[in-house]
Amino acid sequence: MRTITIEEHFATSLFLTGPGSSISQYPEISEKLLDLGERRIAEMDSAGIDMQVLSITPPGVEQSPVAEAITLSKEINDKLALAIAAFPDRFSGFAAIPTADPKAAVAELERAVGSLGFRGAIINGHVNGRYLDDEYFWPIFESAQSLDVPIYLHPTKPPKAISDIYYSGFSPVVDEFFASAGFGWHIETGVHVMRLILGGVFDRFPDLQIIIGHLGESLPFMQQRMNRMFTTERTGLKRPISAYLKENIHYTIGGFNYEAPFRNLFLEVGAERILFSADYPWATMANAKDFLEALPVNDSERQMIAYQNAEALLKI
Repeated sequence: MRTITIEEHFATSLFLTGPGSSISQYPEISEKLLDLGERRIAEMDSAGIDMQVLSITPPGVEQSPVAEAITLSKEINDKLALAIAAFPDRFSGFAAIPTADPKAAVAELERAVGSLGFRGAIINGHVNGRYLDDEYFWPIFESAQSLDVPIYLHPTKPPKAISDIYYSGFSPVVDEFFASAGFGWHIETGVHVMRLILGGVFDRFPDLQIIIGHLGESLPFMQQRMNRMFTTERTGLKRPISAYLKENIHYTIGGFNYEAPFRNLFLEVGAERILFSADYPWATMANAKDFLEALPVNDSERQMIAYQNAEALLKI
């Protein structure tokens, strides 16, 4: 059975001295992020992973000043393009884009898809507290829909004002994980997706496809409740909330190798909306593969999740 993982990260040296400087506290992770060669391929072979769809590791470029984000995005995408050219059967990619400047972001997305052969873009959450339902950013969605490529909406920490209220008051390490990978950034991404829906993004761009990770960032659990609360009469939207979650959103496993939330996601959206991923190197490919093989699904559904959905969505 073929396997394609689509939330797999890398970095460049320039990125790790800039917005990714905090990653230096994890030297083993930094080393793996920089490796786009034979060692990564060997680890993929050992775990039984055929292809990785690579993207810049968090925090991406969304919190960077505009000029820096433009420079970094081009450098990141050029480095990734070289790796894909060296291993075209093993790597594909999502582009980094300078989201803070939609005109520049559209230009870079068009270059990455049209000239470099990338399969979409990654956006790491809000842009200095500004969310993507703001019409200022909609040229990016218009471009993605026109190019027929998805956008991976990856978590980032909530804006500082929110973190200071919701996720502080404990030890520094607890505060950090409470606001990020322990809880906060999953809720943050769920809120962000709901802002896109309620803000009419998918009514304006009905063919736009967004990918989110971590078995849905809490949204599948809330889907039926939100359908009841956010009726079309109340929202003015064209469709129920569940329609957007089933027709415009795709969901990756992304290191959430947990059966109970997977069952919830599977029951709410079906196998055709779920994509395999490992969240490498923040999580291991071997654990992801073991989880895939143990999923409570039939063989046809397992193949959809393992590679067929990615092939269809990304045109691989």
